[in-house]
Amino acid sequence: MKTPNYFLISVSNRKNLELCMRYALAGFTNSINGLWTYLDIEEGDYISFLYGARVRNLYKVIKKVAYKNAENLPPWPPVTFRMSGNTYYFPFRLYLKQERTLDEPMIRPEFSYVAENLLLRGGYRKTHFQADTITLYNVSTMGSVFTGKCQSLDLNGDIFTPKIVFRRDKQNIPEKFYFHELILQSLLRKKLKERAIDDILNYFNLNNKPQDFEILGEKALPEGFVDIFIKASTNK
Repeated sequence: MKTPNYFLISVSNRKNLELCMRYALAGFTNSINGLWTYLDIEEGDYISFLYGARVRNLYKVIKKVAYKNAENLPPWPPVTFRMSGNTYYFPFRLYLKQERTLDEPMIRPEFSYVAENLLLRGGYRKTHFQADTITLYNVSTMGSVFTGKCQSLDLNGDIFTPKIVFRRDKQNIPEKFYFHELILQSLLRKKLKERAIDDILNYFNLNNKPQDFEILGEKALPEGFVDIFIKASTNK
C-alpha cells in the first residue's frame, strides 16, 4: 500500500486562504513553481495550508485538475506584480476533503521538520514544503475531526495535461513548460519512492524494507540545501 506524503501549502494572502478553506480547494499559478507543486502532490496525499506562521486544517487530496483559460475561473482573481508587471492566475487545482480542523503555530515542536526548512531558507520562498511521516502523524491528532461540509465549486472549464518541452520556442504556458530542474527533482523523488529504493537496498545487501524509509524533497540543512532526502521512516 502506498504511503501518503504530507505537504504544507504556502498561501500568499488571507483572502486567498479564506477561499481555499471555504471551497476545500488549492490552486497554483501558471509558473514553474506552480507546475512543480502540482506535479509533486498526488491524489491520496495530505496537505495543510500555511499562512502567517500558522498551520490550518488537514485535507486529503481527492482530485487533481489543470484548467484551460483559468484566468476566468473562480475563486481566485488573477494577481499582477508591480515590479515585474507579470500577471499570474491559477490553472492547477487540487480538490480536497477536509479531515480535521486545526489552527496551530509553527513554533510547536511537532512542526520542527518544516520549521527548520523555513528558518534556514530565511522565509516562505517556496510554494510548498514536504513534511515527514512523523509530522503527518502528529497533525492527525491535532484540533478536532471535521464533521461539517465545505462549499462546492463546480467548474466546467476545459482541462489539459501539462507537458514538458526541451526547446524554449515550443513553450506555451501553462500547457507546455520548458524543462526545469525542479521538474526533474519531482520525477526522481517519485521514481525513488516507487521502485528505485528496492534496487538501492538490494545493491547494498540491506535487510530493510522499502517502507522503512521515506523519500523527501527540498530539505534545508545547516550545511546547505539538498534536492532529495532519504531518511528512516517512523510509522506510528
